[in-house]
Amino acid sequence: MIKLYHGSTVTVRKPSLRPGRTNADFGKGFYTTSVQEQAERWAHIKRERENAERAVVSVYEFDEKLLGSPDWNIRRFTGADEAWLYFVTDCRKSRPHDYDLVQGPVANDKVFTTVNLFESGVLSAEAAILQLKAYKTYDQLSFHTAKTIGKLRFVKSFEV
Repeated sequence: MIKLYHGSTVTVRKPSLRPGRTNADFGKGFYTTSVQEQAERWAHIKRERENAERAVVSVYEFDEKLLGSPDWNIRRFTGADEAWLYFVTDCRKSRPHDYDLVQGPVANDKVFTTVNLFESGVLSAEAAILQLKAYKTYDQLSFHTAKTIGKLRFVKSFEV
């Protein structure tokens, strides 16, 4: 079992696809990370964006063996490469995909800026990837179907 974290303004005991944005990095889904500090940062960002009172991290257990399930359509990215760049830009344009789960780097502020420059045509794919390699990225695991979200087991939550 691995621990996964989700940053929000509320405790999320039962993850759902409903509140998600269609134009997120990997499309509409429930986003988690294996890095607690990353989830804490996202909780603070969401609190500021929503002018909320709380920043909360929900913790889940997930059986990582399921990442090898032949019944799941999984897209994995090992880094911010050209395939990742095009996938993220497509998802940010709300282009749907049929993956149950997507795993790969999260676009932090510096990465987000580089992706935006690529999307607007200021940077070529090659130039964007060179910049992306210079930035530290964190992992994210996004769940896109009820069958995958149902495998997250809520453990606890805490305020940050």
